[in-house]
Amino acid sequence: GCDALNNRAVERVCRIKGINPARQRLSMVCADISQASEFAKIDNKAFKLLKANLPGPFTFVLNASGKVPDKFLEKRKTVGVRIPAHTIPLALVEALGCPMVTASVKAADEEEYTTDPSLIEERYGRQVDAVVDGGIGARTPSTVVDCTDEDDIRILREGAGELS
Repeated sequence: GCDALNNRAVERVCRIKGINPARQRLSMVCADISQASEFAKIDNKAFKLLKANLPGPFTFVLNASGKVPDKFLEKRKTVGVRIPAHTIPLALVEALGCPMVTASVKAADEEEYTTDPSLIEERYGRQVDAVVDGGIGARTPSTVVDCTDEDDIRILREGAGELS
């Protein structure tokens, strides 16, 4: 299987972030729609939507395929898929050859997302293998789009990006 998306990786991200995957969703960063289609069921309508909006600041909630590890799903049947318009995460998943589990760098008690690499290093540096300094990122989260019902595509969270 894929080391970046295995149960141990999911458990580690949850431990570092202090989250319960049964209550909070994790997403996966994919290199492209083809890779995403291995882990999510993408019908024609969803494919057109993904193709028009990715790479970009969107998380698409899709029905999961059988390749998604149990720990990632925690009894859910859906998966959040990201294909960001940022060279660093795309290069990482391309080098890995598979998606990687992702979570925001926003602590539960914080209002804003932490996007300063030096603050991320200070907070998580001892718990992770590496912190990549790609400069200070945007603080607006991705727009989350539910594509699990082919007849009713819904925006679950307004964020960066305008859906086309």
